[in-house]
Amino acid sequence: MTPGDIAVSVRSVTVSYREHIALRDVSIDIRRGDFCGIIGPNGAGKTTLLTVINGLGHIHSGTVRIMDEPATRANFGRLRRRIGYVAQQERVDPRVPISCLEAVLVGRCGRAGLLRRLNANDRERARQMMELTRTSHLTDRPVGRLSGGEARKIALARALVQEPEILLLDEPTSNLDPRAVHELSELVVDAYRRFNLTVVMVTHQLDHLPPVANRVIMVKNARVTFFGDRTALSDPRLIAELFADAA
Repeated sequence: MTPGDIAVSVRSVTVSYREHIALRDVSIDIRRGDFCGIIGPNGAGKTTLLTVINGLGHIHSGTVRIMDEPATRANFGRLRRRIGYVAQQERVDPRVPISCLEAVLVGRCGRAGLLRRLNANDRERARQMMELTRTSHLTDRPVGRLSGGEARKIALARALVQEPEILLLDEPTSNLDPRAVHELSELVVDAYRRFNLTVVMVTHQLDHLPPVANRVIMVKNARVTFFGDRTALSDPRLIAELFADAA
């Protein structure tokens, strides 16, 4: 595997918050085009690892490279334009006067730059991503008045309108009903294939990881305990050890 084949390279990374170690000596390589699931119990360090990949982690030691570029403050802005991010459930005050289209357009600011006014092409791209995520009917609805499933779809559209090369998903299907989980998973897989993305998805629910996911990272107690082919999910001993003593 050459450096050009690697989308994300994490080397000997430790993340600490005062005396709390959130990640300890983690090293992984995620290849371009991988659909990689980060799994493990709550509080294991999954979201922290995603934050490191997103270039926002407070790294105590180690290095991170994104698309063969060092993730440093100097090129942070340029790298962030190549990464789309869907956070955990976002709580929006229903009184906030922002439409779903306007919320999706926020994703264009990352690509265009905060000082450039968005134009008709940006709005057209936003509408295309809303159509792709089956949210066109929500264009004028206030973003604070969405169901959980609708809100996740809008968040996905906002990430995709940025035209990223890497898509990061933090527990995107948590607290959704089975139908909404299925619909969102279909949309993520469609985007992954359509745009030739590298996808990294955090979940603690193994059945929410789409079948297309080819790689898994198992995280427990701030350490990566396994990184490899998703066939490991069929090993009951490995899964039992991962979730043993979980709250």
